[in-house]
Amino acid sequence: MTETQEQPWGRADETGTVFVREGESWREVGQFPDGTPEEALAYFERKYVDLEGQVTLLEQRAKRGAPAADIAKAVASLQETLREPNAVGDIAALRSRVDALDTTVDELSEQQQEEAKQALDQAIAHRTGIVESIEQLASQDPARVQWKQMTAQVNELFAQWQAHQQEGPRLPKGQANALWKRFRTARTHIEQERRAFFAQLDAQHREAKQRKQALIEQAQELIPRGVDGIPGYRRLLDEWKRAGRAGRKQDDALWARFKAAGDEIYAAKAELDARDEAEYQENLTQKLALLDEAEPILNETDLDKAKAALASVQRRWDEIGRVPRDKVKSVEERLRKVEQSVRRRDEEAWHKNNPDKIARTEGLASQLHESIAKLEREAAEAREKGDERRAAEAEEALKTQREWLNVVD
Repeated sequence: MTETQEQPWGRADETGTVFVREGESWREVGQFPDGTPEEALAYFERKYVDLEGQVTLLEQRAKRGAPAADIAKAVASLQETLREPNAVGDIAALRSRVDALDTTVDELSEQQQEEAKQALDQAIAHRTGIVESIEQLASQDPARVQWKQMTAQVNELFAQWQAHQQEGPRLPKGQANALWKRFRTARTHIEQERRAFFAQLDAQHREAKQRKQALIEQAQELIPRGVDGIPGYRRLLDEWKRAGRAGRKQDDALWARFKAAGDEIYAAKAELDARDEAEYQENLTQKLALLDEAEPILNETDLDKAKAALASVQRRWDEIGRVPRDKVKSVEERLRKVEQSVRRRDEEAWHKNNPDKIARTEGLASQLHESIAKLEREAAEAREKGDERRAAEAEEALKTQREWLNVVD
């Protein structure tokens, strides 16, 4: 019994021979003798499905923008495969779809060439930007550069260069070499300037260290002089500030030695100040007693008695000497209040009675001149010894005495 199986695009006879219809004619594509006609036809239809899958996959690759050369190669291979494929199906449709990819390949190739050109232009621009950045760094004044920051910036630019060289498009050899030469030249210049800067800095540090070591020796020589060594130490301290830096570690160690010498010198002064403080406390007690004596003068109605009493207080006040610095203002203000009161009353009396001014004030003026001369000597002696506190106290007292003398004169 003869059995034949036929479909729109193919047929199989009872021997398992399979034919595909192409146009109005039939072409034998193969045999499947060990099965029924249906199985034979289905076998070659599956081959068609495989071919159709290859065409679809290639269409998708082209749509996604796969390299045009790869697509062209695949098109040529499929065209050869579809010349007389051993498959059953619409072969002509597959051939048309593959032939259509030829046009797609041309368009894709043109597009990819343009994209490649744009990518190359962008890559050249990016690498040129890196070069211009390092050249800008290289053009800075070395004296104004923060070298730690500069080194970090150069390293970052070099890392960007390497990353772009590895990951970016390959630049034409001539352009790549020219850009690298510029980059290398700028980096070399920066490195040379950095080395020169630190060489000069090392020389400055050495010089500063030598100067400071000499100052330390001079400061140590002042230690036996005690308080008298303080003015000299202060001059050395001014020189120390002008000596420059010897590097952080060296500076810390040198300063520790210099300061240790100063501490010994000032220890003698502290001891003297302690003795003076004890003496000044006793003086304060005496001056407070004088103030208790002076303040009733505010209520004395007899001006001559008030002036005489004040002159007596002022003379003993000056003889007592200094008081603790933090008490100077308070005690001086209390005495000044009495002095100003007597002076104001004297001025009022003079304007009212017009007495013989010179005769009445000669004794007081003489006392004031003597007091002023004494205070001027004390201020000068204090400045010579570098005792600014005692000098300031003397100047404050002088100011009061001179004001009173102006009134008397």
